[in-house]
Amino acid sequence: MELGSARKPTAPLAVRMRPQSLDEVVGQQHLLRPGSPLRTLAADTEGGGGAVSVILWGPPGTGKTTLAQAIAHSSGRRFVELSAITAGIKDVRTVMERALDDRDLYGIATVLFLDEIHRFTKAQQDALLPGVENGWVTLVAATTENPSFSVISPLLSRSLLLTLEPLQDADLRALLERAAVDPRGLGGEVDVDAEAFEALVQLASGDARRALTALEAAAASARALGGASVAPDGGEDAAPVARADGTGGAPDDARAEATQAEMTQAEATQAEAPTPGTDARNDPEEDGARETRTAAPGRPRVTAEIVAASVDRALLRYDRNGDQHYDVVSAFIKSMRGSDPDAAVHYLARMIEAGEDPRFIARRLMVHAAEDVGLADPQALPIAVAAAEATQLIGLPEARIPLAEATIYIATAPKSNAVISAIDAAIADVKAGRFGVVPLHLRDAHYPGAKRMGHGKGYRYPHSDPRGVSPQQYLPDELRDRVYYAPTAHGNEREVGERLEKIRRITRGE
Repeated sequence: MELGSARKPTAPLAVRMRPQSLDEVVGQQHLLRPGSPLRTLAADTEGGGGAVSVILWGPPGTGKTTLAQAIAHSSGRRFVELSAITAGIKDVRTVMERALDDRDLYGIATVLFLDEIHRFTKAQQDALLPGVENGWVTLVAATTENPSFSVISPLLSRSLLLTLEPLQDADLRALLERAAVDPRGLGGEVDVDAEAFEALVQLASGDARRALTALEAAAASARALGGASVAPDGGEDAAPVARADGTGGAPDDARAEATQAEMTQAEATQAEAPTPGTDARNDPEEDGARETRTAAPGRPRVTAEIVAASVDRALLRYDRNGDQHYDVVSAFIKSMRGSDPDAAVHYLARMIEAGEDPRFIARRLMVHAAEDVGLADPQALPIAVAAAEATQLIGLPEARIPLAEATIYIATAPKSNAVISAIDAAIADVKAGRFGVVPLHLRDAHYPGAKRMGHGKGYRYPHSDPRGVSPQQYLPDELRDRVYYAPTAHGNEREVGERLEKIRRITRGE
């Protein structure tokens, strides 16, 4: 189907707020620099020279469809949109035939946007090849799955793969503030607390569509409640608010504590309002020197509590750049180290629900598996790595499952810090200058003249010994008796320790 420019007033907020040009796009600036493929594609050139087919890969709500439709409004080319969910080979061939006719007869280039391309079968993707290879169409394909596994190789080789990242908090905040005042959005008809914006950003987890959907639901709830909130003393609530026109906002250190989860929407609007204060994070120079004003009586007002009630999710006090971030992560790691899978999963859930980057969680799992489990259970690290790879491939919400599996495995595995102790002790010796020279019999003897210098002389090949181990010094003379790795008696290291004791008796002649 061809994209029309008109949108119905009843369309969802996320649809109404889609940018009309690439200049309106929030986030993904690494793909929108001057001269980038997307800028070239959006250039108003009917001939289509220089445009290349692209595959947009990223999590939901990061702007794949938005970028495609911004290109549609910016480009002088004919724009056709298909969804792999509903389109078939016949639809693709119809587009290709018309694109060929338009190019040859009228000199009009065609951009084909194909959403959810990973849902196309191999045969359906094959149908795209002639048009892409011969330049009948410029393909813009979108996928949430790794194209290396979901898109056929011939199509990948003819397209440029562009990776979209989850939107940053600042990008989401800018998008929400624009939607609050833009005539296409809420049109400035609803006041939005600064804390409500923060809650929306937190709940969105980098997903612009989720953020706008939550804002729309919260605005509808605020309209249903109607009027200004009333303070507990019975007076009008004179709390500073971030009005929909961008003026106002309460300092962070004066924010009211979240109400209990069972509080109703009506009760939420009666929560005690914060009083003005100061906070470096709300410096007027950083926030546009917003003017503080009170909500007008009878005017709908979105609060953080209304946001929580509207999306049916509790507000987690979790600043990804603040103390809560470090406290929760610390508790997560210490719970795994302490072999408490229940506590570890609890903190994992808090990080996920607070919008923590799942790749950050996966990195912590890998580090912990090597640092605190080590060789007590050699499978811990491969499982953590597998969870990290799965997170990269499938993304949230499904990634919560392999992350939880790795968390529980690591928490219940036998623990040993012998590996990190060994490498840290070895590094400490090297930094302190305790390293000596490599023994002659261990030096490389393969280059010309090496043997004349005694390199390799006296080396004993372990496989020539029936035991598979030969009496031989491996450490430099200065460190010949140094022991770095001391396996524990936990898990697999019990067997490692027994075997290593026998090996050292042979190699060191103990």
